[in-house]
Amino acid sequence: MKDAEQLRKAYHSYLRLERGMSTNSVEAYEQDLDKLFAYCKANSIEPQTATFDNLQDFVWQQFGGKTNIRTQSRILSGIRSFYRFLLYHNVREDDPSELLESPRKEQHLPEVLSLEEVNRLVGAVDLSSKEGHRNRAILEMLYGSGLRVSELVGLRLSDMYREEGYMLIRGKGSKQRLVPISPEADKWFGFWLEDRSHLDIKPEASDIAFLNHYGRQLTRAMIFTIIKRLADEAGIKKVISPHTLRHSFATHLLQNGADLRIIQQLLGHEQLTTTEIYTHLDIQDLRDAIMMYHPANKE
Repeated sequence: MKDAEQLRKAYHSYLRLERGMSTNSVEAYEQDLDKLFAYCKANSIEPQTATFDNLQDFVWQQFGGKTNIRTQSRILSGIRSFYRFLLYHNVREDDPSELLESPRKEQHLPEVLSLEEVNRLVGAVDLSSKEGHRNRAILEMLYGSGLRVSELVGLRLSDMYREEGYMLIRGKGSKQRLVPISPEADKWFGFWLEDRSHLDIKPEASDIAFLNHYGRQLTRAMIFTIIKRLADEAGIKKVISPHTLRHSFATHLLQNGADLRIIQQLLGHEQLTTTEIYTHLDIQDLRDAIMMYHPANKE
């Protein structure tokens, strides 16, 4: 039987090679696995022989009513993944994690911008600044194509087929999809490419689409900062992030008659149910539907 360190290495290979998970996801899973290994060591238990009662005790110690639901769900997902790995590789004949209860999530509708608010946000970009064309292109990409922030910062020039009007997006789990580039986004991206050509670009960032003024790849945190600053300048009171623009993209498509399965493909969701969570109709649309179609409201 493999010891803990051998299991850790084998599990790492399983996550990267067999499941095709990103570096960030693998690191998150392994950090949670370290917590489980530490618990097992403290209680003289081998991780590969842990029982359901052991795992339940570990979960209770980890959460204790203090950990938020998102973190709880992630830790449980990591535990289940590890024991499925042990089962799959015949280290165990059963899965002690399958009966662990997941925390119940409260469903909150994500924030969405109106078209007027999107226009105000875009209008807040100072096009006379060095980053003006870049920031405008970023907003057009997020809202016009529904990209995740990680997909935006990782976007490569070699994955953009501007003449054909498409770009190859590398999404979660290294999955790829083709996403149209809107004419507006392409226009501003062209302006940004001209500005980009004057930067001292670092070799490792030569194929990265969006760069900072040092010629290096932008970070997720920088995109958050840019959007928060523009929202403040536009007088938008909602708490927004890059994902707000992705959600607004999907919601506005849905409101204007796009098929949910098309939106699913554009967003890169594996399950249609995920798309249904991310897209919702504005409450005013629901009210209008009742006023228009319910017989009690007809003369």
